[in-house]
Amino acid sequence: MNTEPIAIIGMGCRFPKAPNPDAFWEMLEAGVDAITEAPARWDVDALYHPLPRTPGRMCTRWGGFLEDVDGFDPLFFRIMPSRAGRIDPQHRLVLEVAWEALEHAGIDATGLAGSATGVFIGISHSDHDRLLYQDRLGIDGHNGPNTYHCFAANRLSYFLNVRGPSMAVDTACSSSLVAVHLACQSLRSGETDLALAGGVNLNLTPEEFVALSFLGVLSADGRCKTFDARADGYGRGEGCGIVVLKRLADALAARDAVLAVIRGSAVNHGGLSNGITAPNGAAQQEVLRRALAAAAVDPDRVSLVEAMGTGTGLGDQIEMAALKAVYMKNRAPDQPLWIGAVKTNIGHLEAASGMASLIKVVLALQHRRIPPHLHLRQLNPRITLDGTSFAIPTRSEPWHPPSGGRLAAVSAFGFGGTNAHMIVEEAPGAEPLVPGVDRPLHVLTLSARTPGALADLARRYLTFVRTHPSLSIADACFTANVGRTHFDHRLAVVTRTTAQLSEQLEAFVREVAMPGLFRGQAGRNRPRLAFVFPARAHHGMARQLYATQPAFRRAFDSCVEGVPVIDEDARIFSIEYALAALWKSWGVEPDVVVGDGPGEYVAACVAGDFTARDGLRLLLGGAATRGGLDTARATDSLSRQRVDFLVTAGASESGDDWTALLNAVAALYVRGAPIDWASFDGEYPRRRLQLPTYPFQRRPCRISNTD
Repeated sequence: MNTEPIAIIGMGCRFPKAPNPDAFWEMLEAGVDAITEAPARWDVDALYHPLPRTPGRMCTRWGGFLEDVDGFDPLFFRIMPSRAGRIDPQHRLVLEVAWEALEHAGIDATGLAGSATGVFIGISHSDHDRLLYQDRLGIDGHNGPNTYHCFAANRLSYFLNVRGPSMAVDTACSSSLVAVHLACQSLRSGETDLALAGGVNLNLTPEEFVALSFLGVLSADGRCKTFDARADGYGRGEGCGIVVLKRLADALAARDAVLAVIRGSAVNHGGLSNGITAPNGAAQQEVLRRALAAAAVDPDRVSLVEAMGTGTGLGDQIEMAALKAVYMKNRAPDQPLWIGAVKTNIGHLEAASGMASLIKVVLALQHRRIPPHLHLRQLNPRITLDGTSFAIPTRSEPWHPPSGGRLAAVSAFGFGGTNAHMIVEEAPGAEPLVPGVDRPLHVLTLSARTPGALADLARRYLTFVRTHPSLSIADACFTANVGRTHFDHRLAVVTRTTAQLSEQLEAFVREVAMPGLFRGQAGRNRPRLAFVFPARAHHGMARQLYATQPAFRRAFDSCVEGVPVIDEDARIFSIEYALAALWKSWGVEPDVVVGDGPGEYVAACVAGDFTARDGLRLLLGGAATRGGLDTARATDSLSRQRVDFLVTAGASESGDDWTALLNAVAALYVRGAPIDWASFDGEYPRRRLQLPTYPFQRRPCRISNTD
């Protein structure tokens, strides 16, 4: 069995009262109850009846609901607004949350095109399907792709243009955790190199509430009172969660931010039991043991279990008995096992419930705290914790590391008998970065599909910078530059500190001009560039570049190596040639070159007429003309060649050469010039950070809005 550990490197979520992972953690840590009365999707008063099994009625008017489930940004995903309303909102939610998860991981989605990236989405029902087919005359050939479960995954693979496995997984309540299990297997087999795995669930119509009320499994107040004596069923919830997965070795090699590690998992079925929907305790024990074996972890090393915990008296009792049978083995009295259930906060998200549990555990590992389990007043009399070291946290608790580090387990048991269990470990400690000489200024790039989205994104970054004053400006700029797709509407900020960046972003948001701010729109064609090599160079700048820019240093050394006497012309030549090499290492290639004095020889070398060594030899063997570059003539000549931008490889007139150099980078970027941001910071010890994600410009997309 291949037991290679799998890294979780990014997460995205939309849960009740929690639009992203940071908000989700704040809610969990504060012990927030996110259950509310049902929004105006149906006539609650007409459909509610307090007695279960009342024909045509639901026994609860409560649940965990998302706001604005009709909202979507169709143009971002290249979908016609007139068609978007007919697409299942669950599919649309997967698109948005998957994009946020990729950005959370610091991955430019365009770089995934053609890759072996897999998509595994847990989804088990579609209320939208019912709505769409009510109008038989409105049925067309798009209805299938708009509602079939497979398209929740397939549409995402299509949009990203990825070639790995793409599948919907339906095992009811365990769907999303099974999806993660399958994604891990795909990564371990080499079938995929990156995987997006998760689940989605939206409750758009009342029919399932009516059916579940008849089944007698819904809580009257819409709350999961897991392990409590008052447990009377579960409250339905909705949401979407997606994680980005990589083999741990690959994630570490790429210096990804590892959030947690999946050590192992297992899936089984309950087989023949008291009924197809009845839990089977023996099968639960089996899947727990198999997951521990797959992870090569002894049960006493696990210190937190995120339980299925639906809040049914019998189900809670069977689950707790299974946990005792497996996790008490060899456990010393001073080795506590915390047990909780996120369903007490947000309800049972059904097909997406496993993702809520998994993301909760990852956040707890990151923050090293165990959030409170709600609604526990008196333990279910069928459950006893006597003789165990089990504990249910009713307040936020510090997660003290046991020997061997923090390990958690996550359970998800399906309505039809499919069980999943997963062992998750805290991320390995990041290797210390060796500090070196860094550049004094940095460039932050932001971009969006529309001007309004760009302004919203800048506001998000402004808030983020203000609330993270100790933020590494170098790492933040690196992550924003390499870990985001670059759209046409662009902002570039040349900055030195987080305080300065905050001022600059505020100026942009207020539409006030400020040094270091560059805004522009990339066109269909990249701007034509000219490299200009003047007759003089700035030696102070050259010393800084030589100390901080390896590409500059290598090019400079290649010029002067073996030269017996380095005079002023040779220095100018070597500096300007090294500057050209630096620009090229950043992905900036000239369409035209022009030079004066020693710069003429540099221009000829950059144009490919001869090598740098030959150019320097010719320069030293003759006399470089120093009549001064005729700027007017040069500009006229470049204008005739339709040059849009000049890059001068020489001294800045202002004397602030670093500012001039990075201002040129920023100005080129906002005009649409391709910058290789990975190379721009490639030889510095940078880390990816979790930065603000794209602000989708959501609009109402309903069936009634379609053509």
